[in-house]
Amino acid sequence: MTTELRSTLSDAQLATAATALADTDALLAHSYPGDTGARQPVHTVYVPGQKYRAGLAQQWGADAQAAVTAFGGIERLVAALEVPEAEREIIAERVSAKLATEAIEDLRIDFEDGFGDQGDDAEDAAVVAAATELAQDIAAGTAPPFVGIRFKCFEADTRERGIRTLDLFVTTLVRETNGALPEGLILTLPKVTTVAQVEVMVALLAQLETALDLAPGRLTFEVQIETPQVIIAQDGTIPVAQLLHAGDGRITGLHYGTYDYSASVGVSAAFQSMEHPAADFAKEVMQVAVAGTGVRLSDGSTNVVPTSNDPALLEATWQLHARLVRRSLERAYYQGWDLHTAHLPSRFVATYTFFRTGVDQIATRLRNYVQQNTDGFLDEPATARPLAAFLARGLQAGAVSPAELDERVGITEQELLAIAYPTRQSR
Repeated sequence: MTTELRSTLSDAQLATAATALADTDALLAHSYPGDTGARQPVHTVYVPGQKYRAGLAQQWGADAQAAVTAFGGIERLVAALEVPEAEREIIAERVSAKLATEAIEDLRIDFEDGFGDQGDDAEDAAVVAAATELAQDIAAGTAPPFVGIRFKCFEADTRERGIRTLDLFVTTLVRETNGALPEGLILTLPKVTTVAQVEVMVALLAQLETALDLAPGRLTFEVQIETPQVIIAQDGTIPVAQLLHAGDGRITGLHYGTYDYSASVGVSAAFQSMEHPAADFAKEVMQVAVAGTGVRLSDGSTNVVPTSNDPALLEATWQLHARLVRRSLERAYYQGWDLHTAHLPSRFVATYTFFRTGVDQIATRLRNYVQQNTDGFLDEPATARPLAAFLARGLQAGAVSPAELDERVGITEQELLAIAYPTRQSR
């Protein structure tokens, strides 16, 4: 006997519910589109604006390799950084290859703290020179995949100088590249304290696009979180969440500024660190704010540099940096800052170790999910997504190879990304 299906609510009542939730639907679609799955660099390297030259990334790679050689070789380094023995050979090979081919993933030519106040004439000249050198780097194919500048903040004392540097850099780069700006161009707005500063940045970029005949929305930027006022405002609101939605889709990242933020909340110099509780609080607020927006997060830097001639001290400094990198990764901060060539080896060793830890089990679970095999785990899409995202990040970073993905999971990178970052409509 077939039971007749009967419902109570009418089509008109369903339509009323849809109308009532139209604003919610629009909010989710516009403000919380989710992650695109595009590559995120594992680090950002800062260099003073006056020191940037075409080929700098390759020089940093060579210097990093020289530091490893002087220490006793990459094999000794991976052992010192406590890489699991089963992974040491492959990580040593891949980190060596990384330093030789793409030592810097994201480069920021710094005209803020790294440049200081050298006078307008000196900064004008340095900005134009940097943009010209970058155009040469791009033409030669030697520029990092992500690259841009940090200019001075929009507070009263430095606003005019910061905007002039932004203008000169973009204008010169457009001219030198005939409008073919690099896909990975990133502009950094530092020391943000209010949503209004972001709104001004959006307006300035739109004006530059119009004047320079660039496509609307072509210029994007990241925001540095370096002041407590952007975490909690004077009225108790949370500007870091508000500014994301005032960015008109142009904000690509939030970067935590370790030392400016720590100093702003009164942390003494000896205790300023990426792992101070004050830092963790700010970064957790940032993390909640960006959830679902597609905006990426970056941790800050350590100012402890592995340059000592004392092997024991050098090893301890590399171990510190590797531990901080792994700590960030474990807390879902997949990017951080590096300030010295000798930071690169420990950055990549720690990152590759993180993405290879448990990779066999993760790949097995994902393969079982794809093949609908219930042996061992019965994973749902909500679990499959982070499994796939973990492998995708490892693949994009170079820790996992396409051949390993094919062999262990049996899918392509595009199929992996489709599982990791489905559209909202397909969920």
